[in-house]
Amino acid sequence: MLTVKETATLLKGFDNVLILTHVRPDGDTVGCAAALCAALRTLGKTAYLLPNPGLTDTTAPFFRPYEAPEGFVPEKVVSTDIATVNLLPENAKEYAGSIDLAMDHHVSFEHFAKENIVRSEAGACGELLYDILNELGCINAETAELLYLAISTDTGCFAYGNTTARTHAVTAALMETGIDVYPINKTFFGTKSRRRMALEADMLVNCDYFDRDRCVFLYVPMSLMERIGATETDAEDLSSLGRQIEGVDCAVTFRELRPDVWKLSVRTDKRVNATRVCTRMGGGGHPAAAGCTVEAPLAQVREQVLAALRAEVADFEG
Repeated sequence: MLTVKETATLLKGFDNVLILTHVRPDGDTVGCAAALCAALRTLGKTAYLLPNPGLTDTTAPFFRPYEAPEGFVPEKVVSTDIATVNLLPENAKEYAGSIDLAMDHHVSFEHFAKENIVRSEAGACGELLYDILNELGCINAETAELLYLAISTDTGCFAYGNTTARTHAVTAALMETGIDVYPINKTFFGTKSRRRMALEADMLVNCDYFDRDRCVFLYVPMSLMERIGATETDAEDLSSLGRQIEGVDCAVTFRELRPDVWKLSVRTDKRVNATRVCTRMGGGGHPAAAGCTVEAPLAQVREQVLAALRAEVADFEG
């Protein structure tokens, strides 16, 4: 396992770099990848991000300036905020066996690259990237804004349980570069489309409670997205809704990606270990935020989740 200093030294020797982000990219993977790309360019390197078809209207503006042109052939491949090669988008899977460096912060990180660095105690992968870019001498307004995006989105604007004193210290250092964080906060945390509100309303009306109302299942079938006319941007981070319900410490969001293919997002407090629950279904993540994808009719998927919860949570009732 590499140290921060060793990682920085390794990156100094890289050129013609392609940086990978995970499927259904969030602010953390986009912010980390773009910040790394900007830093490498500052060092005089050629670096790009592999196009990601899952970008939303909110993440795309931070990603597009660094996107690789068609036909770019890399000498080195780096991944950011990717715990397993199973999370690579389809167009990235050809690189699964040739990733030179992986940077991550998930407990379930699978050490799949030639060289790896992980900091599982970090609230966001952006915290780790901050240390690496700081070692490279590449913390400036451009990289700071991108790392703020990474850290703020993965910590729920510093409201989630993964937020630490270190998270705030890194964020303070980023803000000292003079960046204006209000536009990011407004876009990602202070604005909802009418379609988004309609999605949330339906999810709350049709949710199911278990375990003496401590556990909630919320559903986003394809038919709901079609009926409302919702886009991927409207559906971004829907998994945060369930944890806002009073008395709930385990929220599972079922998002139908294709017919009978469900992406599960599990958000929990200390009583329930989300990673252990999702690992039973082939996924992983963090103790309080994990996910997996299950291919089966919804009724069967629900039973799999309930079985995993019963197996992992000693006092689970339901």
